[in-house]
Amino acid sequence: MGEIIQSREAMGRIAKWLVELMSETLTYAPRKAINSQALVDFVVEWTDSQLPPAQVQAELWTMYFDGSLMKTGARAGLLFISLLGIHMRYVVRIHFAASNNVVEYEALVNGLKIAIELGVRRLDVRGDSQLVIDQVMKASNCHDPKMEAYCKEVRRLEDKFHSLELVHVARRYNEAADELARITSTRGTVPPDAFSRDLHEPSIDLGSGADIETAPAQQTNAVEALRMAAEVMEVRPGRPFDWRTPFLDCLIRCELPEDRYIALQRKINFLHIHMQGGGERE
Repeated sequence: MGEIIQSREAMGRIAKWLVELMSETLTYAPRKAINSQALVDFVVEWTDSQLPPAQVQAELWTMYFDGSLMKTGARAGLLFISLLGIHMRYVVRIHFAASNNVVEYEALVNGLKIAIELGVRRLDVRGDSQLVIDQVMKASNCHDPKMEAYCKEVRRLEDKFHSLELVHVARRYNEAADELARITSTRGTVPPDAFSRDLHEPSIDLGSGADIETAPAQQTNAVEALRMAAEVMEVRPGRPFDWRTPFLDCLIRCELPEDRYIALQRKINFLHIHMQGGGERE
């Protein structure tokens, strides 16, 4: 730089700079070698600035689920607990016929759906149903078509989470969800600090094949119920006559009441005699 300014052939802007700097005292020092440590520090600082920002890990939530099947109805209780200690309680009211295992699965499936709606991406699930946990974790096989369909639905929802863990716990460690489900089943009212949902159809699509498979079992149960009712209402000495007995005899044993049987027998005999008499005339 000093050689350029002090050059007699300097023209243009350099000449103007020379005029401006003539009043100043300028000294020129030779260039020194760069300190090796300074070069290392520069590389470290530059590398840090080029690295991508650290990803913030999603907050871990815990969900307790339980189902309750009683004469008054079926309910599912859900308790969500955040890492900061926030508690959220949900009640799912089930308005269709379901077994105890189906109610447990509905509690799990609907709990996962609610967690997805809340934006939860890391979830620890805890329940006291050994069958449901084992089937979902592939510790046992699903022999029932309904249970297999519910397992597939749980695995489909699992893809919506960054991490999902299912753990079986004893009933005493699941009292909050169990109590929530039982309270709503017995009283029919939802606590004021809990959210509620109504479920009128199963969360899975069984298709036509499952309906065909379950039809014979339903028919068998209906016939068995009629037989039990017939045994209870069977006319015995000293027992008053029950008006329902003739109907059950007709449905189960194909037996008509005595008066109608006699009338039907008379009609059959009359037709038989009439046909015989017609044949003789011919």
